[in-house]
Amino acid sequence: MRLEKQHSHSNSFGKRPIAVDLFSGAGGMSLGFEQAGFDVLASVEIDPIHCAVHEFNFPFWSVLCKSVVETTGTEIRKLSAIGEQEIDVVICGSPCQGFSLMGKRILDDPRNSLIFHFHRLVVELQPKYFVMENVRGITVGKHKQILQTLISEFKNKGYQVQENYQILNAAHYGVPQARERLFLLGARADLELPTYPPPVTQPANPKKSKINKLSSLPNSPTVWDAIGDIPEVEEYADLIKRDWVIADYGKPSNYALSLRGISKLENDYSYQRKFDSHLLSSSLRTQHSNATIERFAATAKGEKESISRFYKLHPDGVCNTLRAGTDKNKGSFTSPRPIHPFTPRCITVREAARLHSYPDWFRFHVTKWHGFRQVGNSVPPLLAKAVGAEIIRCLNVVVSQPSYWQELGEQRWLQLRLVQATQRYEEIGVRG
Repeated sequence: MRLEKQHSHSNSFGKRPIAVDLFSGAGGMSLGFEQAGFDVLASVEIDPIHCAVHEFNFPFWSVLCKSVVETTGTEIRKLSAIGEQEIDVVICGSPCQGFSLMGKRILDDPRNSLIFHFHRLVVELQPKYFVMENVRGITVGKHKQILQTLISEFKNKGYQVQENYQILNAAHYGVPQARERLFLLGARADLELPTYPPPVTQPANPKKSKINKLSSLPNSPTVWDAIGDIPEVEEYADLIKRDWVIADYGKPSNYALSLRGISKLENDYSYQRKFDSHLLSSSLRTQHSNATIERFAATAKGEKESISRFYKLHPDGVCNTLRAGTDKNKGSFTSPRPIHPFTPRCITVREAARLHSYPDWFRFHVTKWHGFRQVGNSVPPLLAKAVGAEIIRCLNVVVSQPSYWQELGEQRWLQLRLVQATQRYEEIGVRG
């Protein structure tokens, strides 16, 4: 079950470095590494709904819709444009629920073994570098032994690893969200070991005055920098039944300017996408009860609502960590969604995407359930971009902004139900 696309990865300076994304989800890590200058020629993802969304946003690269457990390095090369080319980096945001500090942490959770399939595929693909992202829970208690075993296995196979591994906070890399994740960096023994990207921002905090800054770093964008220009969805009746509308945006912050595609991010080497800048997408409304609306309205900004325990965003601070909830195998639990700072409602998928540093052209599944999962499960692109830039530095390559625009995929891919998405990739596999 795969989708193969041929794509030239050349620019005026020569070929762009090649990446492979495992457990790719909707594509936050893929996008960040694309922004850093990579061509992510192959991605592997087991969930057909996520595959369809990934394919919509990256229709010019290959998606293998299957379990990493059942995937070989030979398949990845054969079913993509990689072929016999050397791979520069394998990236991975493996499932994290088994290591999470939230809820029960079970050592024998089968998802914990998936990181060793990441190890296996790195060994099979022999990339120059690898990057693994996971929750900080893997660094504490008994789970730390799993991480240490993984590091030892990499060293046994000729890879050096940053054993002084670090927890990176997205808010230190220009993302308006406090989100801490482990990043494990590795390199072949004959190459320079990457270092961690230095922080470029500090989390915006409405409780601290500018005089009492923790450092000389500028503040990260605020919640309102991220979502303040987005049209109020309550004013659009069409958003009750569909997730998009043509709308009038407000005045954007510098952060919002870049996500709307009006200005370019610094050192952004991604392919520009063709899209209508007046389109407000991923914005299906939530219809709350009158009692819920009253409780949300009465909740102070930056505090939790007393009954739902939903966090009400402070416009001058950063968002709390956006979480995905659990999949159908674990009861389809929906994580609490933040409350909008001014309108008594939960934020939309698009607002969550802005708080995660996704550009507006990037679309998600039309349902709120899948859309929020796709955001919450993913690496914020700007954080991935910062890590990817360090790999680019080690590769000592010069990348440039591509001169041509890329088309997005077909909108019907965003509307597929699970049965339809499964059938689509089964048929692609048969045709292949």
